[in-house]
Amino acid sequence: MAHRLEDVPIYAQRSDAIAAVQYNLWRRARRHYGHPLRLELPGLSGLELILDDEAWVVVDARQFDLPVLAWVEFQDHGRALHTPVPCKLNYYHFAASRLRGKVLDMVQQALEDRLHAR
Repeated sequence: MAHRLEDVPIYAQRSDAIAAVQYNLWRRARRHYGHPLRLELPGLSGLELILDDEAWVVVDARQFDLPVLAWVEFQDHGRALHTPVPCKLNYYHFAASRLRGKVLDMVQQALEDRLHAR
């Protein structure tokens, strides 16, 4: 997925961090379900999240997976498991900033649900 991001212009880029609990849940889910892992985002019509080693990308599935928001450049090498993972957050749409918190909450809940159902 990350290679497809190169074809889309970035509206803005910010430094960000993924909370340790969310990143660690993704690593556990990746072992069980493989990757990329695709999650629906309930309540966000047409938006889905694709989780991969190189990027977590919110896409508009109705527009051929056009990126809306993407966490990239994870700096997870040598980190302790309880520390957040620094990264970059790319915005591909002017209104994407309001999605960040909602998406991270949803990914945590979706991954917990999947892992507990297993």
